[in-house]
Amino acid sequence: MSVLKYCFCLFFLQSIMTTLPPLPLTRPKLTSLARQKLPCTPKNLARAQLIKEKDDIDYYLEVNFKGLSKEEVAAYRNSYKKNICVDMLREGYHKSFTELFALMERWDVLREAAKVRSIFWLQKPLEEQPEKLDHFYHYLTRAENAERKEYFEDVYNNLYALACYFNTPEDKWVRNHFYERCFKIAQLIKIDGGKKEAEAHAHMGLLYEEDGQLSEAAEHYEAFHQLTQGRIWKDETGRFLNLLACESLLRTYRLLSDKMLENKEYKQAIRILIKASEIAKEGSDKKMEGEASYYLGLAYLAAGEYETALTVLNTYGKISTDLDDDLSLGRAYEATAKVLQSQGEMKEAIKYLKKVLKIARNNFQNLDIVRASTMLGDIYNEKGYYSKASEYFQQAFDTTRELMNMPLMNETKVHYGIAKAHQLMLTINNCIETADITSLDHLLSWKESRSDIAPDLIIGILNNQQYVLNSCKECEISSFLSVQCHTLLTRASVDRC
Repeated sequence: MSVLKYCFCLFFLQSIMTTLPPLPLTRPKLTSLARQKLPCTPKNLARAQLIKEKDDIDYYLEVNFKGLSKEEVAAYRNSYKKNICVDMLREGYHKSFTELFALMERWDVLREAAKVRSIFWLQKPLEEQPEKLDHFYHYLTRAENAERKEYFEDVYNNLYALACYFNTPEDKWVRNHFYERCFKIAQLIKIDGGKKEAEAHAHMGLLYEEDGQLSEAAEHYEAFHQLTQGRIWKDETGRFLNLLACESLLRTYRLLSDKMLENKEYKQAIRILIKASEIAKEGSDKKMEGEASYYLGLAYLAAGEYETALTVLNTYGKISTDLDDDLSLGRAYEATAKVLQSQGEMKEAIKYLKKVLKIARNNFQNLDIVRASTMLGDIYNEKGYYSKASEYFQQAFDTTRELMNMPLMNETKVHYGIAKAHQLMLTINNCIETADITSLDHLLSWKESRSDIAPDLIIGILNNQQYVLNSCKECEISSFLSVQCHTLLTRASVDRC
């Protein structure tokens, strides 16, 4: 019997050594199954020492494997995720387990879908992220425990902590899940005057805004604004919730108005921007009020109500001047120039655009320089002042080269090329219309070199043209000179070809 017992003990010891994996224990930090890993047989222990005598083996088993339960064995063998789930069920947190299990299933589905779309998607499986599992366990179980006691504010705080933890680009869907949970719980909190409900509306508004559902976002932001009116509530950073509500609502109204203007729904866009302007005034923030006036002015411009647009934009300019905000003042001047250009007031528009250029250069705003220079070039090009147009288009082109913005560079290059072509075309037409030998020589020289004609030469040609027209009063002489110049020019071109 002693030999049989000895063989049995030896077999049991060997089976334990081969069954338990030599991997480090992945244990839940916050659960009762988090045990220190029991040491297996040391590598430096000679095998002969284990079997030398029966008493030594019994002592080894008693010291090293005493009290090894099924739970402790499972802590070795199961994954971290499974240990978390088992612990929730053992502790009676069935709602937490159900919610976590649903989230894990959705996690796997989304991960597989992203894996199909992109081979560079590197998100790890949830079981390989123990810190996230720890947060799930800790806050879900605390929220469930508080819900049982109807401490709804504690429920909200725990769920909101999870939403903040998962506020990363790849985990936003988890954050949104807990935002929705917070919103439902906030409806049950009655002891804080509605602060948690207001915050929940803000989170839901952000959720819908990021998803592009602007109408739904506006509804939540309006509720957020209404609940915070007359309150001095602040967020974690110390900012007043009412001011945040105004900013969020204005941002959403502006996005909605942009879509309306794209669809040429001018009246609706103006109506919603007037509402935004009124809310901005309630917020007692001059910068925000100025921004609302700016977008309202642009809406009036799009609708063709130029006088009203000028009035609103002048308000924006005054606010910017009072705040000593040069960049906003430049935007006001640029928008005003657009209105004046639409009215045909080109001289006034040029005056405002030159102010924009001055402000942009002083503040190193290269994109503003490009826009203002391009607008000036367009105005001068339409008026037939091609030299001035070329000058401003060249400024825009040179600035885009500094920015290394290829699409913008190509656009300004086309404008610059058109203006140069118009300038050259005017000079050549003047030479042909002048119809004298000097002009003919300049034309032949240009056809040989294909270079620009000097500005002083252009002025000389124009003066000469005026002299010839004044001198050649008789139709026969003027006609004869024109025919002769045209003939000489044609022959010279044929000879060079």
